[in-house]
Amino acid sequence: MAVKIRLKRLGKIRSPHYRIVVADSRTKRDGRAIEEIGKYHPKNDPSFIEVNSERAQYWLSVGAQPTETVIAILKRTGDWQKFSGDTSASGVEPQKEKRNKLDFFNAALAEAGSEPQTAAISKRADKPKTEQSANAPAEQSSSAPAEQTPSTEAPAAESTEEA
Repeated sequence: MAVKIRLKRLGKIRSPHYRIVVADSRTKRDGRAIEEIGKYHPKNDPSFIEVNSERAQYWLSVGAQPTETVIAILKRTGDWQKFSGDTSASGVEPQKEKRNKLDFFNAALAEAGSEPQTAAISKRADKPKTEQSANAPAEQSSSAPAEQTPSTEAPAAESTEEA
């Protein structure tokens, strides 16, 4: 019987959670497992990895074949290095803490001197209402010649009808 160490998918759509399981290679992905030896939650920030090192070492020693993904997880926890005798680093690096957004905003505000450098941008026209009302009579005078052109064309149309 070929035994594999692989991931068993749990969770909701777009929110996967995995269990690291030891199972017969012929069973379904989410089917019956021989033993559960760990958990992996990739959507958490930072991702959550928990492996029972003692059981993982046992199954590796009796010949269970891990999948590529499980090998990557075991390398992160250091269990693969224990099994293979590899002297490279375990790969678990503490993640940098995210900078607080409020601190980032306050630093940018202090750098700007507490006053905005440019004017605010809006989707409305930046013209004041007084300028718009001043432009209104000019628009009326420009529309007057447009009204005269149809009247000049009208007599030409009448002359064609007479002929």
